[in-house]
Amino acid sequence: MWHRNSLSIVLGLLFLAFITAQTVSGWHVYNAERVKDGAAMIGLLAYLHSGHFISSTFENWESEFLQMGMYVVLTVKLRQAGSAESKPLDPADEEDKMAPGTTPWPVRKGGIWLKLYENSLAITFGALFLMSFCLHLYGSWRHELDERAAQHELPITIWNHLSASEFWFESFQNWQSEFLAVLSLVVLTIWLRQKDSPQSKSVAAPHSQTGS
Repeated sequence: MWHRNSLSIVLGLLFLAFITAQTVSGWHVYNAERVKDGAAMIGLLAYLHSGHFISSTFENWESEFLQMGMYVVLTVKLRQAGSAESKPLDPADEEDKMAPGTTPWPVRKGGIWLKLYENSLAITFGALFLMSFCLHLYGSWRHELDERAAQHELPITIWNHLSASEFWFESFQNWQSEFLAVLSLVVLTIWLRQKDSPQSKSVAAPHSQTGS
């Protein structure tokens, strides 16, 4: 099981470790803010329902799913010569090699099931992005309501919050960094190598080789 699934297991464990660290540290930061505003501290379970936690968590998830979804869609048609992250420039190099009896059932079924399956990765990333965007908006709005209440200001609607610069600043500061990271990976794999990594071309591959 470890040999077949070690990558997903390790990534899952790293996710759990860092989301736990984020939760605990965010809880302490939030309570420090509440004490500063003259409010009582809250417990960890209550913090998990706060706008502070929901907003900070899904603000990042939103940008990650946007990045991966856009990357999946853009690499369908667009190419980067020499990059390990691009499909080959010559369509003849793109062959579906499939052993008999291993064809996924939507491919065998055809029709609408095949159409959905052909785009299922982009559809799923799109749905995850929309879910995260909505939860980020909800959490960010809840957090602003808490801040306005602490300052004895009137509450605002979620639509007012959606149209405010603060919410979009939260989003754009993450979106731009995600696309910079993908751009760096696409371009750097033209000239740089990482031995034995599937994200890299082989060490002896020429810079002009496109695709891994």
